[in-house]
Amino acid sequence: MIAPDTLRLDKWLWSARFYKTRALAVEEIGRGRVEVNGQSAKPSRELKPGDTVLLRQGPVPRTVVVRGLSKLRGPAPVAQQLYEETAESVAARERFAEQMRLAPEPASSLVHGRPTKRDRRDIERESDRRGWDDRWSASIDD
Repeated sequence: MIAPDTLRLDKWLWSARFYKTRALAVEEIGRGRVEVNGQSAKPSRELKPGDTVLLRQGPVPRTVVVRGLSKLRGPAPVAQQLYEETAESVAARERFAEQMRLAPEPASSLVHGRPTKRDRRDIERESDRRGWDDRWSASIDD
């Protein structure tokens, strides 16, 4: 198969495996999260080898240079040959990964919340020690 000279941006993002479907690629482009050569782009924007694409996958921006075009979505090793990530982009992703690794676990800051199984058992033991009369505040005396 002869490689095309140009290819739509949404098709290229899909075939290079940046997004799982073309619809997701179109949605991200529409939200302004994808730029081509420093300019905001439309899904129908024609890409050619040598173009620079800035995109965001989650919180980290990625800058890649288009090296090849393909209308077909192939396996990941083949898709990685369609682009080359810039050194600055790789360094930024590595810095972000390191920050995420060193960040504290969000759940560790929770003090109260739903009791665990152990907490529930402790609560049940407490109530069994108090007895039936301690559970109710109503009295027979008027």
